[in-house]
Amino acid sequence: MNNGKGGETLVLIPARLASTRLPGKPLADIAGLPMIVQVAKRAEEADVGRIIVAVDDQRTFDVVEAAGYEVVMTRADHQSGSDRIFEALTKVDPEGRAKIVINVQGDLPTIDPETIRAALRPLEDPAVDIATLTVEIVDEHEKTNPNVVKVVGSPISDSRLRALYFTRATAPHGAGPLYHHIGLYAYRRAALERFVALSPSTLEKRESLEQLRALEAGMRIDVEVVKTVPLGVDTQADLDKARLILSASSN
Repeated sequence: MNNGKGGETLVLIPARLASTRLPGKPLADIAGLPMIVQVAKRAEEADVGRIIVAVDDQRTFDVVEAAGYEVVMTRADHQSGSDRIFEALTKVDPEGRAKIVINVQGDLPTIDPETIRAALRPLEDPAVDIATLTVEIVDEHEKTNPNVVKVVGSPISDSRLRALYFTRATAPHGAGPLYHHIGLYAYRRAALERFVALSPSTLEKRESLEQLRALEAGMRIDVEVVKTVPLGVDTQADLDKARLILSASSN
């Protein structure tokens, strides 16, 4: 089921079974398939590279393997998805053939494959270390909601920003658009290796946003502007919504 693309791009999907708000969510049924398999299918539809699911539990491993996708077991004590995908990377590609790694969160079962493809576009500029995504905020409530992470960036084009900061505050001040950050990343392999070797930074700990570690270390993050925020499944209500979306699309 994997598209090799010469092995230069890997799509790594971290899946953690012990979710606090929705226990066992990678295995939750959505339109007849476990959620983690639905995410792998979206990555397959994006057709950008080899797909590997990084799991921390044998039940998830077995489900992904049975669906025909490549899967690797990782430690259960990782503090972040980036740490999990780096462990997976070193296991599945120890010789270093892969040059770009896309981290697609395992709780995005309805993500548009084009959104995954969009994350690669900023890496066309060799000066960019890490690429990620954003959507312009249209809901006034989101502008002041600390759970909505904002990108503060300098426009490069109509569809791209160079990230200067990420924050839970309402920023920047003054007239103009605000941008909702989408936590899907494409890393150059060397950038991911450098990032996971860094200690948590001051602003990262203050904002509880690990991407600030990269900015504080002088790494360049560019942000592609897309049209919609993918539905992240964190609660039962989110799961019910995802089931409605994918059941409707399969009919």
